[in-house]
Amino acid sequence: MSRIPRHRRKARAVVVLATAAVVSATLAGCGGGGSNGGSKTLTVTYQQFGNSHVQADFLKSVKAEYEKAHKGVTVDLQPISASEDDYYTKLQLQMRSARTSPDLVYEDTFLINSDIEAGYLRPLDDHLKSWSDWSQFQPAAKKAAQALDGKTYGIPDGTDTRALWYNKKIFAKAGLPTDWHPKTWDDVLAAARAVKAKVPGVTPINVYAGTGVGEAASMQGFEMLLYGTGDTLYDQSAKKWVVGSKGFTDSLSFLKTLKDAGLTPSAKDMLAPTWGNTVQQQELPKGKLAIDLDGSWVSLNWQKGGAAPWPQWKSTMGTTAMPTQDGGGSGKVSLSGGWTWAIPKNSDNASAAWDLVKLLGSKERELEWDIKNVQIPVRKDVAADPSYAKANPTNQFFASLVPITDYRPAYSVYPRISQEIQSATESIVTGSASPQQAAQQYDQQVKSIAGDDVTSASGS
Repeated sequence: MSRIPRHRRKARAVVVLATAAVVSATLAGCGGGGSNGGSKTLTVTYQQFGNSHVQADFLKSVKAEYEKAHKGVTVDLQPISASEDDYYTKLQLQMRSARTSPDLVYEDTFLINSDIEAGYLRPLDDHLKSWSDWSQFQPAAKKAAQALDGKTYGIPDGTDTRALWYNKKIFAKAGLPTDWHPKTWDDVLAAARAVKAKVPGVTPINVYAGTGVGEAASMQGFEMLLYGTGDTLYDQSAKKWVVGSKGFTDSLSFLKTLKDAGLTPSAKDMLAPTWGNTVQQQELPKGKLAIDLDGSWVSLNWQKGGAAPWPQWKSTMGTTAMPTQDGGGSGKVSLSGGWTWAIPKNSDNASAAWDLVKLLGSKERELEWDIKNVQIPVRKDVAADPSYAKANPTNQFFASLVPITDYRPAYSVYPRISQEIQSATESIVTGSASPQQAAQQYDQQVKSIAGDDVTSASGS
């Protein structure tokens, strides 16, 4: 879902507005006070993804249940319709002030530490001590919502994995197997070339890149390549960011090979902020794209009530793991993220917000959400519920990738380093730099951002 879909990714309290002055004026009515206290309006912000109403409809149902049980309290749902990066920016702008802060926000796990460092969120540990449901949450999910200070600042509502989606009908036309399981990057490249040669008018492959699509370029795109080389962004043992990585250059070189061979969408399309929605809601359903490196949540767009209902997707689309560069290691790679419900430090109704968090985190509501939004469960009892596996033909496949998945190094500087990854991939898409030049520029920026917390890939 960035679930998001993120991705699959999400947003908060006010519609995107033209100027900062207008934004400030509008936000002034959102929050209030910064105490734990007495407001009878509970403001909830989240990201509106394109034309999808899945989350909005789900939250309306939760709102009705909550208000019935809490007489006199009104839940004010405030979606933000914006690109992923714009959502993060506007959310942080809101939380900065007690005058504008929402009471509950949908927070991407990779922003937890940076938002804590900025003083935007409050710890939930005192509440968790008396919440018996917390024992049902998977340890990895708990860790994803935990900050470097050891405290928990968000309650996860699901996780995700990433893999290759491919159109079986297009593959058949290209003479490719409809039960496709590539073993190396070369296998992926060969399939894309076969589509280009034999199925005119179809884009062979999409790998997200560039600053327009934000975190999708980093996580769905580049990091799915980098972690398949055996290299990493962050050396956990040394507690330092890695520079001078051969895998980094190799990943950019693969993107360049795809581009130079004419196998990718146009640079104009790839750099558009709405490209993720276009891929999932138009290119794939209309049979214009053969292979898409993307997230487990993609099919939520195609369900009844989704942004682009497409009943035929179950027989048309296939899924397979993204292979490692040369088939080494486990032979496949995936990245996982996730979103949480967090309470801003400046909320003026934190007690009521926690009551809503408990409802959202209940078994019944998490099961409903994970099915409707095609999430991988973070509660053990939800994962074991037979209705989850039956709800979507791809649920078991994407859940099977969890044992081999990697997670982003969600430290406070990661958002800035992610922007440098996006810039590096954009320079490849636009042809403004070679892979070596883009990698060198990335290394310089990481050294500037992380300071002494940098180590070379060779360990020196």
